[in-house]
Amino acid sequence: MKIAMGADHAGFGLKNKLAEVARSLGHDVLDLGCNGPDSVDYPDYAAAVCGKVTEGAVDKGVLICGTGIGMTIAANKIPGIRCALVHDLFSAKATREHNDSNVLAMGERVIGPGVAEEILRVWLETEFSQGERHQGRIGKVSKLEGASALHP
Repeated sequence: MKIAMGADHAGFGLKNKLAEVARSLGHDVLDLGCNGPDSVDYPDYAAAVCGKVTEGAVDKGVLICGTGIGMTIAANKIPGIRCALVHDLFSAKATREHNDSNVLAMGERVIGPGVAEEILRVWLETEFSQGERHQGRIGKVSKLEGASALHP
């Protein structure tokens, strides 16, 4: 599998560690930065990674910032992206099985590297369930993209 990874200045250390883990699991990693502590804007890295996902250049994306929140918000503004902020193993598995998430976000300042490595492994290894109810819900989420007004 090919995975794009990106981080801001608060997440580059964990991103680099997770890139090593993904490669050790046999995946190809496209590192889109950043690679240092100088302040950068997380939306730029979310856009770069998610662009690779939506154009089909990679299979999945991983985003890291201080909390994972900013990256998640930015990523989910991009049509076709289902980014999940995950800090536990149950959520890592559930977001793949139920939501078919294609981008994973984590926060370097709120999660330890060992747990982050396990989350990445579980998220990469878990397949979408293909369940009819889950497909229907994802379809409804997709209809919300670009909607100017929300009507149930």
